[in-house]
Amino acid sequence: MSDAIPGRQDNYREFYRQQLERHFGSDRKRINHALKVLAYAEKIMCGENVSADLRKVITITALLHDVGIKPAEEKYHSSAGNYQEIEGPPVARQIMRQAGEPDPVMERVAYIIGGHHTPSKNDGLDFQIILEADLLVNIEEEQLDQLPGLAAIIAKNFKTAAGTRLATEQYLH
Repeated sequence: MSDAIPGRQDNYREFYRQQLERHFGSDRKRINHALKVLAYAEKIMCGENVSADLRKVITITALLHDVGIKPAEEKYHSSAGNYQEIEGPPVARQIMRQAGEPDPVMERVAYIIGGHHTPSKNDGLDFQIILEADLLVNIEEEQLDQLPGLAAIIAKNFKTAAGTRLATEQYLH
């Protein structure tokens, strides 16, 4: 498969998907997790009428949000969220430099990746959409829907109308 042309607006999603697959290699679980986060983020973005610029930041972040796992496991022998937040931004920046992303995009994506396990760092709609999309996937993958307190988790963490609707329809029906 040939690479998408870095920097081209119509190809950035494919470029970052390919970089995700290169980064994780044969680890389909982690690749599929990121693709599911992107799918939920896209649904939330549609419901929230997100601008093209914000859409690009969210798309890149969704695909790259867990790139810190590999270096965290190598360095700390752990994939804990705090280690992902330390190790993820430099990896993401390196990938985004290859695509020729402008500094404001690189810094915003790196900031969100560097805090996506720390809700108190949330400072905008793009960050919130990543939190919600990742949590939707984690509810499924970690079987959090079996917990009696799921309604409280959803009420506490979901702030967008589109994300709240998705979580409610999918898990609180």
